[in-house]
Amino acid sequence: MAKVEGMSSILGSIINDIIYSPLNLVLLALCIFLLYKLFFSRKTDIPSSPPIPQLPAMKKRDMTLEELRKYDGQNEEGRVCVAVNGKVFDVTKGKRFYGPGGPYSSFAGRDATRCLATFSVEVTSEGYDDLSDLNSMQMDSVREWEIQFQERYHYVGRLLKPNEEPTDYSDEEDASQDQSTVDPQSNTQSSKKDY
Repeated sequence: MAKVEGMSSILGSIINDIIYSPLNLVLLALCIFLLYKLFFSRKTDIPSSPPIPQLPAMKKRDMTLEELRKYDGQNEEGRVCVAVNGKVFDVTKGKRFYGPGGPYSSFAGRDATRCLATFSVEVTSEGYDDLSDLNSMQMDSVREWEIQFQERYHYVGRLLKPNEEPTDYSDEEDASQDQSTVDPQSNTQSSKKDY
């Protein structure tokens, strides 16, 4: 019984301190208001920008550096491509990162391999970079980046070395490399042979 009376006297003391102190009353009102806003107020819809229309997948083709530079996000359709370790990827769906004004906009329409290997966002070379001076740790980093790009973005083709001829990708070959088939009998997945 003594504990109950002690608790009620402590609680009464706290209530008296809150009621008879103007500062405590203001703080209590502020706490109640914030709790109300947090739990009971309706969230206002923030107007968002209109969704960016999805572009169709690029047709598979190899590119020179000059052709790659056209895909910097400032072209008519706004497409963005980036080369990593000799492979060109359509990164348009990541335009907020690679497009104009994005944190990696310097990669747009360029070979970003050296930058990714050295953890830099400044592209220093305008010509073809053979990467022969990168050490093994840097090349491992490049391979990891290449895997991430393959998982996230559409593979377009190879980045051509100077005087290298592009591969002629036919429509059937393009479809066979981008798709795999499921054998209904064995329920296993098998890739079509690349030609």
